[in-house]
Amino acid sequence: MSLNKLFKATLSAAALFAVAGTAAHAEEWKFAHEESPGDVQDLYAQEFKRLVEEKTDGDVSVTIYTYGQLGTENDITELTAAGAVQFSNASPGHLGTFVPEIQVFGVPYLLSQDNDVNKKVLSSSPTIYDGLGKDFEPKGLKLYTMYPEGEMVWTTKKEVTTPDDFDGVKFRVMTSPILIETYKSFGSDPVALPWGEVYSGLQTSVIDAQVNPIFFVESAKFYEVTDYLIYAGQQQYTTTVVSNADFYAGLSDERKELLAEVKAELDDFIYDAQTKANEAALDRIKEAKPEIEVIRLTDEQREAFKEASKGIGASLVDEVGGDTQEVLDALRKEFGTAM
Repeated sequence: MSLNKLFKATLSAAALFAVAGTAAHAEEWKFAHEESPGDVQDLYAQEFKRLVEEKTDGDVSVTIYTYGQLGTENDITELTAAGAVQFSNASPGHLGTFVPEIQVFGVPYLLSQDNDVNKKVLSSSPTIYDGLGKDFEPKGLKLYTMYPEGEMVWTTKKEVTTPDDFDGVKFRVMTSPILIETYKSFGSDPVALPWGEVYSGLQTSVIDAQVNPIFFVESAKFYEVTDYLIYAGQQQYTTTVVSNADFYAGLSDERKELLAEVKAELDDFIYDAQTKANEAALDRIKEAKPEIEVIRLTDEQREAFKEASKGIGASLVDEVGGDTQEVLDALRKEFGTAM
């Protein structure tokens, strides 16, 4: 960690400890995530809090910090690595600077179209927990779990059902080489734009399209400035939950067993919760904007995008190196999406 980052982490830690102690006799665990109250990560964190406090009879209290309270996505990962936060969400796009191989989850069409398969793999995969998990620990992190937050949906100003339809479409992506290359392969003109500029960018046609889970499309109101919601099946937004490695290692066997029980219950909870959250968000969008068009690509239409982007995995392997190829091959086998 750089001196500047360490200074930021120290200041944030001081702020955290200043507000600690709300429960005089309870051990406090801090859980920071990347989203707003009521979003999918918050649903997970709130249920984690409920289960931990219930199973410890209040001996442990969990304090939740939502988006922005402790800084950016990278800040909360750094705070977790530094030990100021015990648990946090870290999505693969941001976690890639810590564990580069985790970026395989940005490869299009990696996950299954069957969420039962995704649940099994993301909650118990040996490739993830025995393989990738080891790469977290030298960074001061312990991989606790992974889960999807819902299909990434394109919101566009024109109908898109083939790669040719993307010609000339300025598509907003995060600043990520794999995302930029992916949306080039799909036929669009990718534009890296900060999150805070997406709505105005769509409104003023600086960009023509963007991608997010539907619950986020609804909460950020991106549907107000686009005309189509397109389900192409290319990706689900996946997130990890990590803990501080030293914190976890120092837990008693009883506490570790408790966390394993909580994880197992949450593995079931979050799939149902994110499905309901995304369905409810889509219903609210349709009610707020009845003229919006929802398009679900057929298997044949999806195959065209899958074919166009089939070289993305190889590009990531070339960029990241290490054991990325082995991780990608193993995960494709586990998800049943081998090409």
